[in-house]
Amino acid sequence: MLNDKHILIVEDDLNLGLLLMDFLESEGLRVTWKRDALSGLQQARRQSFDLCILDVMMPGMDGFSLAKNLRSQFPNLPFLFLTARMLKEDKLKGYALGAEDYLTKPFDESELLCKIRVILRRSAQTETVAHPAVQTIGRYHFDFSRQELRFGEQCLRLTEKENNVLHLLCQYQNRILRREEAVEKIYGKYDYFLGRSFDVFISRLRKMLKEDPRVSIDNVFRVGFILNVPAE
Repeated sequence: MLNDKHILIVEDDLNLGLLLMDFLESEGLRVTWKRDALSGLQQARRQSFDLCILDVMMPGMDGFSLAKNLRSQFPNLPFLFLTARMLKEDKLKGYALGAEDYLTKPFDESELLCKIRVILRRSAQTETVAHPAVQTIGRYHFDFSRQELRFGEQCLRLTEKENNVLHLLCQYQNRILRREEAVEKIYGKYDYFLGRSFDVFISRLRKMLKEDPRVSIDNVFRVGFILNVPAE
């Protein structure tokens, strides 16, 4: 599965960059390594990648800013952080930006490889699963394949995570979606930080759906969420 996958590493530490590149190439991955965020962003514009591994603390543009740029320009490109920053606030920020995972240094190579496999497998499944062309959410029209949410003439372009979360809510329309189950479906596992990240995307979607007062994403205390949509 890994032989045709291309990974972009953006890491300013020379020794760690070489170690990562050698290890991942030995596992059959194609690897491009850049030592600063601007070079990494320029490389992403020149080539197509399946996954990005980003450091946070780099000279000039930091990894969080790089992730924000990548997300806006390549909404379907998954990324994870591999960093020495261990603060809870940093992890939450990383997940809120759309990171698939957040690993702190020092890290276990086999754990990193396992996470890479999970992310790539989930991305492949997202690409191949069939979805309805357009779903109606009250007065909104949601096009999963195009990552678009339309309200009249207004068109919002969703990020990959926003797109997947909204699609999951639509599958449970007018029914309870359990929070832990939802987080596991979106991220492949459940923990506190991923749960907080999921809540951020719920908040974003609420704002996007506010033009139709009949549509709401309601909390079910200590259970999960309901996407309430009126019967037409």
